[in-house]
Amino acid sequence: MNARKARKLHVTVLLSVVILGAVSLAALLAPWLAPYAFDAQDTSRLLQSSNWHHWLGTDRLGRDLLSRVIYGARVSMTLGVTTALIATGLGIAYGTAAGYLGGRTDNLLMRLLDVIYALPDLLLIILLTILLGRGLTGMVAALSLVSWVTVARLVRGEVLRLKSAEYLDAARALGAGHLRLICVHLLPLMLGPLLVTLSFRIPSAILAESTLSFVGIGLAPPTPSWGNMASEGWAALRFYPHVIIVPSVAIAGTILAFNVLGDYLNDRLNPRSASNFKR
Repeated sequence: MNARKARKLHVTVLLSVVILGAVSLAALLAPWLAPYAFDAQDTSRLLQSSNWHHWLGTDRLGRDLLSRVIYGARVSMTLGVTTALIATGLGIAYGTAAGYLGGRTDNLLMRLLDVIYALPDLLLIILLTILLGRGLTGMVAALSLVSWVTVARLVRGEVLRLKSAEYLDAARALGAGHLRLICVHLLPLMLGPLLVTLSFRIPSAILAESTLSFVGIGLAPPTPSWGNMASEGWAALRFYPHVIIVPSVAIAGTILAFNVLGDYLNDRLNPRSASNFKR
């Protein structure tokens, strides 16, 4: 029974990797894979369903949905990966400083973190988007400045757990400085939890952008964002459901694949994972 479950899990993980590989490939090769430009309009083919000219149909402006989904993969993956990397970097720096320094410094930094954490994420993102603009750069900056808080808490907890280890005392006795202790001895031990966190940060950023674009405060048109596509398709849901189904499937499939991969990495890399205790 356990072997059967393991095979099912591996098939699911493999399928997730294939989906993410396909989305990443589409993002990298969008200009060559897309049959049309993402903003090319054909007024003679408005809101058409799947056909030989447009495999996934067209939207209300006659733009090819397949091309826009492919270009949307580039926007979503760029935003998700960049946001996750920036947020993780900020969280590592802040959490390491708080956990390693300890004492009053840790208390002050964590109280400041509590203040930021208490503010509504949506409100902060809206304010930052207004200040930084609704372009891709502004959205990445806004999401990064909001999502690093969770990473900082995780890193601080890991540093507090690890910094009293005996091998660190031995490294200090051998003359290792603070920077060497952090970069050589502490951070490598946190690589597993950080990879898991990164795998969950990417889909969170993609979902956040899609949600914001859907309600009209995300990336500004004509950027081919999956959220923008879903927002435009909402008005035609009753008579032309394919316009909203296509980007929605892309969003759901990508986020689900990232979550499955994140769960798998958590099981493998986190020694305190519940599933590891069961093994």
